[in-house]
Amino acid sequence: MRKNVWIKSTRSGNNGACVQVRDQHVAVGVRDSKDPAGPVLTFGPAAWDAFSTGIKGGKFSR
Repeated sequence: MRKNVWIKSTRSGNNGACVQVRDQHVAVGVRDSKDPAGPVLTFGPAAWDAFSTGIKGGKFSR
């Protein structure tokens, strides 16, 4: 992930219903792409690693 740049998943559709993430060096920020000036959730490295590992392992599949 590029440092301090907002990105969205390549799996996101073009309807605007997605989240964006940004690596902020010491934390990862997550925001709603439809409201870029809105609130940002911030996760520490360990929490983000656990979340992304869970996603890759199918833990959060519907």
